[in-house]
Parts: sequence; structure tokens; C-alpha cells
Amino acid sequence: MPPFRACPRPLALNRRTALLGTLGLLALPAGPAGATAARPAHPPHPPDWPRTLQVPGGVARLSLGPAATRPVAQARQGNTDVPVLVVGDAIEWTAVVGIPLAAVPGDAHISVVQADGGGARQVPYTVAPKQYQEQHLKVSPRTVDLSPEDQARYERERDHQAQVMATFSEQPAGGALQSLRMQVPVPGRRSSSFGLRRVFNGQARNPHSGMDIAAATGTPIVAPLPGKVIDVGDYFFNGGTVWLDHGQGLLSMYCHLSSMDVRVGDVLKAGEAFCKVGATGRVTGPHLHWGVMLNRAMVDPALFVPA
Repeated sequence: MPPFRACPRPLALNRRTALLGTLGLLALPAGPAGATAARPAHPPHPPDWPRTLQVPGGVARLSLGPAATRPVAQARQGNTDVPVLVVGDAIEWTAVVGIPLAAVPGDAHISVVQADGGGARQVPYTVAPKQYQEQHLKVSPRTVDLSPEDQARYERERDHQAQVMATFSEQPAGGALQSLRMQVPVPGRRSSSFGLRRVFNGQARNPHSGMDIAAATGTPIVAPLPGKVIDVGDYFFNGGTVWLDHGQGLLSMYCHLSSMDVRVGDVLKAGEAFCKVGATGRVTGPHLHWGVMLNRAMVDPALFVPA
């Protein structure tokens, strides 16, 4: 520990420092004169991950201030109020908000209610514009111009996936997350960026809602965070697919798999292998399509991993 040096002027106290000092004084136990009480454990700081990028497909981190218990936050998506992930402690809570790719740039807000009572309040933020690039791909015609049978299959799978994406658990199996920083699930070149406007065989489709990582078929894929398996399936567009629930509406998706070595209900540790890269579904070659979802909005996975 470096030697103590006198400070020429008083240190400015921010709100967090002042609250910590106040709570520390309140927590000091009574004891004999001259006795030194143990200092309380320093509570965790607001999260550094994911990185903030307030654009369509990005993430906003909004301070909710102090409260004895975790506040309840919601974001409006269409006609639905969707619960938002809230992390922190009694000193400061932070809402981690996924911004949909379809979000209109401009003013936005979430609604917050204290768990111990009180009315709702709005916490504002601003969505900045972002222009994503366009990508043209050639794929099997049957995966663009669907037959009646394939269209019916797609619609069934779409409805099922909507139920999966609505999953919200207060905390994941195995305990609360200590960090939202993820590890990249498979080594390889990032072959397609999040948000690309996709054009298949000359026909425009939805923007690319994940990160593509090129890797050989059979390469193991690991869980980026602790999580619970909430869906395993073989789908028309996505091929072999696994969804993981990391708690409070933070989900991750893995597509085009050649092997799925888990079942619904399995609990995974961070770094645990659970599936393998493949080329199933609508693809041009073997790779992992990795998606991350926050409050039912697909967001850029690159915000959760080191650059």
C-alpha cells in the first residue's frame, strides 16, 4: 500500500462516495474505547459490461439511483410492457436496456417502480441514428421462395420461438450473475456483422440480428455466461438451435449447429461446451450465428465481449 500523503484541499465527494461513507458509519458496531471496527465490504460498482451504445440494436445503461431493494423496470415495445434487466445494489441500481433494431432514433424512456412502494417514474434516454451496411447473399431458392408446406412450418416455428424469447426469470439457475461480460463462444473470424441489411437472392429480408463466427463443422461452442437451456430444436431457417437463459430477460441463441449436446433444463457453467458448429438451415457455409437478447430485443453481441 502506498504511503499516506496529505491532500492540499478537501476531496470532492460524489453521490456514491458520500452514500458509502454514510452507510459505513451507520454499520460500525459499538465496541470498547479505542477499538477498531471492521470496515464493511465495498459493494460492487455499476456494471462495465455491456458497453453502452445507444443506437438501434445497441444497449443503454441507465442509473436508477439508490434503493433498499431492486426496482422494477419496464420498456415499451409496441403495445407491450417488457421487463428490463436491473443490476447493482442498495447504493446504486442500473437498468441494462436492449434497444430494438427497429427503434426510431430520438427520445425514449423506461418506466421504473420501487419494489418497496411508490408511483412509477420515467427514466429518459436518447437513441442516436445508425446506418448499417447491406449484404447480398445467394442461397437455395427454396429458402427464399417458400413452398406452402415450408411456409406453414416456418409460421409454427416462429410462434414457438416467440414464446421462448418471452422468457424472464428473476435469476438464472445456479445463482445471480456476478458480471455481464461474456466470453466469445467459439474462436474464429467474425464473418458477418450485426445489423447488416440482408438481401437473399435479390430479395430484402430482416437485418442480421446476431454475430456470425466462421469455424469448421464440429468446433465446440461454449456458454459465454452461466445459464439454463430453455430450447433445443431444428428449425427451417436457423437449423440446429439452442437458446440459453442467463436471467432477467438476458438470453443467448446459437444457430446452424451440427450437434446439440444438451436438453431443455440443463444448467451450464460459463465456458462449458454444449454444442458444435455446423451448416444447417439457411447458410452459405459452416459458422456459428450467435445472438444476444435483452428485454426481447436482439442486440449486438460485440458489446458484451472484449473488442
